[in-house]
Amino acid sequence: MIKSMTAYGRGEFHLGDTKFIAETRSLNNRHLDIILRIPRSYLVLEKELKDTISSKIRRGRVEVSVQIENNGEESPYSLELNMHLVDSYIKITQQLAEQFGLDKKIEVNTLLQMKDVLFFRPEAIDMDKLRPGFHHVVAQALDSLDMMRVKEGEAIEADLAKRLNLLDAYINEVDKRTPIVAEEYRKRLKDRIDHLIEDVALDESRLAQEVALFAERSDITEEIVRTRSHLKQFREYLTMDDVVGRRLDFLIQEINREVNTLSSKASDALISKVVVEMKAELEKLREQVQNIE
Repeated sequence: MIKSMTAYGRGEFHLGDTKFIAETRSLNNRHLDIILRIPRSYLVLEKELKDTISSKIRRGRVEVSVQIENNGEESPYSLELNMHLVDSYIKITQQLAEQFGLDKKIEVNTLLQMKDVLFFRPEAIDMDKLRPGFHHVVAQALDSLDMMRVKEGEAIEADLAKRLNLLDAYINEVDKRTPIVAEEYRKRLKDRIDHLIEDVALDESRLAQEVALFAERSDITEEIVRTRSHLKQFREYLTMDDVVGRRLDFLIQEINREVNTLSSKASDALISKVVVEMKAELEKLREQVQNIE
């Protein structure tokens, strides 16, 4: 079963008068990258919450935010003035006014906009009491996220299966074309020789030797076998209960390499045309695989 890396989840939990709200979204990323946003007073919980997240998700960029409300209001903070800093600002302002003949009047709003004049002091909290609420709401949001990831994964898997079937059909078409290529080469070569030397008897053994050399150079049996093997392995990965996104990506690279070799060795216009279609499907597979965990 595969899972999409792109999803959204939400959780809501009440603990007494305290309401916890968690929202999480996941995006494509090569590795696991967790962005956790919680109220400043609860940063002590950051590591354990990230551990919870990493136990559920193993790849992708995961953004989780948690808010707390008490009786419908956010967790209260008290504001305090940094009086020593305010005093310093006023003295400096007055000094500038005297030195340059400026107005000494200072607006309160101006002072409040000065950096670090105000600071937040959260009310005392009982961390042990509220810790379970954080864990419960984050787990709830992750469960919601996982449901969407599974659903999106099912849609991706259906699309991948369709494209794998197309690739199977294309490789079968190439396989059927392979023995015809050597025979067509023999006919072209014989016609060319007959045209160049009309009155000279054709050495059939030499012609057969040239055709055999061509067939050996253009033999794509190995590439066909390996491509089929890779497609089979691709399907096996889709059934695994594991993180397979990167493995599928590497496998697509291998298939693409075989297809390129196949095209260059075959030296046949019809096979080249099929190869173009195969590359188009491989690119669509690659785009979808980028969304898989």
